[in-house]
Amino acid sequence: MTGCSHQKKPIQCTCTYAGCPRHGKCCECVEYHRGSGEVPACFFSPAAERTYDRSVEALARDRT
Repeated sequence: MTGCSHQKKPIQCTCTYAGCPRHGKCCECVEYHRGSGEVPACFFSPAAERTYDRSVEALARDRT
């Protein structure tokens, strides 16, 4: 990934998916989910994040 200087910060990462290779790597996470038409975990409430439904529709439900 070019133009993204990041350091791994797992303490600040709210994603609970333990096997994620992008855990704590915000730039990679955003790029991955955006390319999949999804939203990263950090946009969701803790309860909604645990469903692992990263769809835009799930985010809308979570925010209403």
